[in-house]
Amino acid sequence: MAGRIRNEDIALVRERSSIDAVIGEYLQLRSAGGGNLKGLCPFHDEKSPSFNVTPSRGLYYCFGCEAGGDVIKFVQEIDHLSFSEAVERLASQAGIRLRYEDDGRRGPRQDGGQRARLLEAHKAAAEFYAERLAAPEGEIARRFLSERGFEPADAARFGVGFAPREWEGLVRHLRGRGFADKDVVAGGLAKEGRRGPMDRFRGRLMWPIRDLGGEVIGFGARRLFDDDDGPKYLNTPETPLFHKGSVLYGADLAKKAIARRRQAVVVEGYTDVMACHLAGVETAIATSGTAFGDDHIKVLRRLLMDQDEFRGEVIFTFDGDAAGQKAALRAFDDEQKFVSQTFVAVQPDGLDPCDLRIRHGDAAVRDLVASRVPLFEFAVRSAIERHDLDTVEGRLAALDAAAPVVAAIKDRSRRHMYAINLDRWLGIMDEQFVLRRVRELAVRRHGNGGNGRGGGRPGEPLPGGPGGDANGRNGNARDAHGRSGGPNAGPGAPAAPAGPAVDPNDPEVQRERELLKLAVQRPALLGPGFDEEVLPEAFIAPQHAAVRTVIGSAGGVTAAGAVTEWVGALLELSPNDQVRDLITMLGVEPVRSAAESDDRYAAELLARIQERQLTRMIADAKSKLGRLNPAENPEEYNRLFGDLVALEQQRRVLRERGLGAQ
Repeated sequence: MAGRIRNEDIALVRERSSIDAVIGEYLQLRSAGGGNLKGLCPFHDEKSPSFNVTPSRGLYYCFGCEAGGDVIKFVQEIDHLSFSEAVERLASQAGIRLRYEDDGRRGPRQDGGQRARLLEAHKAAAEFYAERLAAPEGEIARRFLSERGFEPADAARFGVGFAPREWEGLVRHLRGRGFADKDVVAGGLAKEGRRGPMDRFRGRLMWPIRDLGGEVIGFGARRLFDDDDGPKYLNTPETPLFHKGSVLYGADLAKKAIARRRQAVVVEGYTDVMACHLAGVETAIATSGTAFGDDHIKVLRRLLMDQDEFRGEVIFTFDGDAAGQKAALRAFDDEQKFVSQTFVAVQPDGLDPCDLRIRHGDAAVRDLVASRVPLFEFAVRSAIERHDLDTVEGRLAALDAAAPVVAAIKDRSRRHMYAINLDRWLGIMDEQFVLRRVRELAVRRHGNGGNGRGGGRPGEPLPGGPGGDANGRNGNARDAHGRSGGPNAGPGAPAAPAGPAVDPNDPEVQRERELLKLAVQRPALLGPGFDEEVLPEAFIAPQHAAVRTVIGSAGGVTAAGAVTEWVGALLELSPNDQVRDLITMLGVEPVRSAAESDDRYAAELLARIQERQLTRMIADAKSKLGRLNPAENPEEYNRLFGDLVALEQQRRVLRERGLGAQ
């Protein structure tokens, strides 16, 4: 077995793996000022972005669910990898050859984690299928692509391949590459037969399905031969890599365009994604063998930076037939889970984007997307179209059919406007009559008639602020990762440092927190004064004292070198996850020094904390003097009195220099 990865190689991986670039593969990031970036957290569902990234210090932190760490920790969390697997993936992306304590491995790392092995197997399988597409046996697959307007270069761009009609073609190939049968079966590339594993996909056109990082995690396979009695489309089953409910085909290619244009176009099939991209609609994606659902929405929202502040578009394209209209109406139920505006683009003659491109060219595909209509409008009009509006009875029946659709709109203002439009579309010409009907249904559905999306306006921060969750709690509930934000956490939470409860809004507590931010982010500003005069006992909050102890263990701020290395050293020396998470938070949270110079702000914070410590010492000295009788113990009394005078003088000088005369 290969040994542990060398420390210097791990450090090199951190150095060469830009945290904003790595995280940017999974979610849209925008400037938050001060060199920080923000986005919608990938570890919990949220409406307003609380996920912060600080590239200069190589850290990320979510003030909603308290997930945080460096680039390696992010890859571990997002892809459920071990530490070594995360380092290996980042090293591969950065072109770094890792050295192990006994660097003698050959072929796939059989002692590594299962996910890493399965990813290597899928990469090898994709290469195998792509090679077979160009072989004589792949003629039927090449003809299928050509008939749908795709050139060989197009197939190469999307990695399309061909699975030969062999029982063990892929299995034999992967065995030859050093992969174990159990991994080939676990990844869904093969299934167990009477005589051992046999290929899952045979005689089919193959599309590799990739995650947002570009790794192949599964395949979509289209039937080509008439005597194939299997389903028309066969997809990878649920595996440790592939979870169809959260996979969007083409998202790895579309994510940058989605972020740039703030638009996502949801189509129905693999060829539709190809056609859209080739026609210039590079924001097209599709689900992989399942209906569009909640997990797909979460992925899209992160890619869109889906909040009111950055208004985006989600456009669903459906066939113009009855099945397509039914699919569009199903999407209506999901519409209000987005903050972005949602639209429907339906081709009247029933052509999907692939067929549309074949018959009418690239421009027709772009025109289809441009002809989008709001999803609410489509849903309401679809309900109306089933009735004869030339008769009174037909108009009333249409009202009864469409009013529940309008009433289902949660946002009160939008519901009111669509009710007015409904009156116009029906030709009833009695707004109040239609409004009453919609209002009655809305009250039944929403109780109070609805008050916006989820109880708050899109884009507004949720109650609780930084550190609070979606319900306004102060972060004390444990999240899906088992993290805890405070003393009320459930069983299994990291133990909080001992000490009395501290009010985080106390100005003194906030001041020492600001000082620790500088110690983590800008240690050179503090210098020897911090190391020599601000000791752990100077802090009110026990957790702050714990951080100060870690700083001392690292040699103090005067020993700090490059910021990323300094932060890494602090995290390495942290005694537990709670202190480590707090240091991560301090490394990401902005410093409140916008109105003054950094040097002046640092000097004032130091002076304030030192003055507070001196005030405490003065009070202690006065208390001791009060208990002494000068006649009985004159030497001790005089010594204490001299100390008190010196402390008072020191505090006065400190105020004049650091704080200004008071």
